[in-house]
Amino acid sequence: MSGINKVILVGHLGKDPEVRHLDGGVTVASFPLATSETYNKDGKRIEQTEWHNIVLWRGLAEVASKYLQKGKLVYIEGKLRTRSFEDREKIKKYVTEVVAENFTILGRKSDFEPTPATGEHTTPKSETDYIDDPAGDLPF
Repeated sequence: MSGINKVILVGHLGKDPEVRHLDGGVTVASFPLATSETYNKDGKRIEQTEWHNIVLWRGLAEVASKYLQKGKLVYIEGKLRTRSFEDREKIKKYVTEVVAENFTILGRKSDFEPTPATGEHTTPKSETDYIDDPAGDLPF
């Protein structure tokens, strides 16, 4: 029986995707993704943020470079991959990345449409701005 290597993350981009074009026309995009969780410790609310290195290849990298921006909330599915390299001092280093197999931009439809006055995309100011509730009748 083979193993399972599956990662599912929902978080905010830490910066715009960095896009590179390799030999042979292969496109690769990478960016940091922040996921946060909140818990109570001794009556204090503690927020813990983890940073993940995300890598996308070929067509998925092209789409990411077009639509993803710093601060966007995204759902990512992929797998963990650890690779090694030598730094400038010839010291072997290891990095673990999430190789994305697909992603979905989360938020309201209006987050992806240009604003009439400026033609720019609107960016929500907080995580609660991502809730899509056009009728305004959420039960909480």
